[in-house]
Amino acid sequence: MATPIGNARDLTLRARDVLSAADAVACEDTRVTAKLLALHGIRAARLLQYHEHNAERMRPVLLERLRAGAALALVSDAGTPLISDPGYKLAREAAAAGLPVTALPGASAVTTALILSGLPSDRFLFAGFLPPRENARRAALAEIAATPATLIWFETGPRLADSLRDAAAVLGDRQAAVTRELTKLHEEVRRGTLTELAAHYDGAGPPRGEIVVVAGPPLPDAAPTQDDVDARLRAALATMSVREAADRIAAATGLPRRQVYARALALRDETA
Repeated sequence: MATPIGNARDLTLRARDVLSAADAVACEDTRVTAKLLALHGIRAARLLQYHEHNAERMRPVLLERLRAGAALALVSDAGTPLISDPGYKLAREAAAAGLPVTALPGASAVTTALILSGLPSDRFLFAGFLPPRENARRAALAEIAATPATLIWFETGPRLADSLRDAAAVLGDRQAAVTRELTKLHEEVRRGTLTELAAHYDGAGPPRGEIVVVAGPPLPDAAPTQDDVDARLRAALATMSVREAADRIAAATGLPRRQVYARALALRDETA
């Protein structure tokens, strides 16, 4: 059994059971995972390194153990395995070989950033890491600019301000959030427009830690009038809850969700 598990301080009861019963645990860094297991009093079997630099060599070894009936668990040092992680190739090949694969998701920076951003969450696109150079980065942003969804990508501290500036130039000055060290001790969230955030990090300097950027859906060609927003909300409220209607109309218009939600409440109360 191949079991992707997020390597977080707080494990679910099921994750503890799986790690305790595993014949071997594949992990990025055996030292990090050994500390996690010791913290929870788990006496696991052999720890096997599986990371970006040895994945091609180790994958056949792990697959052979699975074919022989071994129960293997795959963990990551932080976050959820298979997200920007070589573990997805192992899970893919195990599934293709007809071997059982299940998942016990751990902490996820992608979904946590989306939740904390305050931006529409009904539809989103995760773009991984953007290219490091300006022209390639802008080209990558242009490819996803028209996607009717909230955009999420990873970034490094030294490139953050440039990335935000490029995003504002290509996507328009959308509402956004920069999140750092999510699900960890020094978690931080900063919200504003892409231009405002770029200016902040130009002055403050590159932040440390793992960074996730979230940018709202495409801006409308022209700001909708209040009558237009009200008409859309009334139509949505006929079949949706206030929260669902606000999410839908905020995503479609690019208006702040808080503003749309307040108006949706007022319209609902008028017809109550």
